[in-house]
Amino acid sequence: MQPRRIARELAFLSLSQLPNKPEKLEQHQLQNIVVMAVRTLTSEIQDAIEIASDELNRGSERLLKSEVGASDIHEARVMVKEAIQLTQTAINRLGTSLELPEIIQLANQTQVRDYAIQIMQTYIEHREAVDQSLNKVMVAWTLSRLPRSDQDVLRIAVTELTYLDIPEQVAISEAVLLARRYSDEDGSRLINGILRQISNRRKSVLLEAMSVES
Repeated sequence: MQPRRIARELAFLSLSQLPNKPEKLEQHQLQNIVVMAVRTLTSEIQDAIEIASDELNRGSERLLKSEVGASDIHEARVMVKEAIQLTQTAINRLGTSLELPEIIQLANQTQVRDYAIQIMQTYIEHREAVDQSLNKVMVAWTLSRLPRSDQDVLRIAVTELTYLDIPEQVAISEAVLLARRYSDEDGSRLINGILRQISNRRKSVLLEAMSVES
């Protein structure tokens, strides 16, 4: 996995833990917040295993019930289908959790934590401008009305493409990947659309500036 991708995830998990006045945070406090984010990832492994185990148990129960408790063929088929779906969900969940040990290992690397902290520090420094730029492109909507997870994905992306010289396509693609992990399909589509508008707005401002200079 790319170190910066892990750093973005750490920054994402850390933003929700910032106090109301984050501009007063010192370097060691930011480092402590990142450590807490790593611990969140660690506990996620155990949670995923427990949930997958429960899903497998429920699937097994539905399969057994289809054999002894179904009143007809149709009901038995429905129960078998439910058992298969629960088992598939458990397998997918376990597959995702297998990535977490690698994420945690990378998260403990100095360069990964340093970039996560850089994202957070840069957002704290420019948070009013970042949030304002997002609100400008959200017609008949505001940033505060979105789920907190979607807000923070957008903030990281705008911070990177505006202040950290990350190419727009990279920032947008990474934001969508992060949204798919922590939001839903609608959320990732919305985030992609908002960031495309941010990109178009930036290009329009740049063109206007060039025309004035010429």
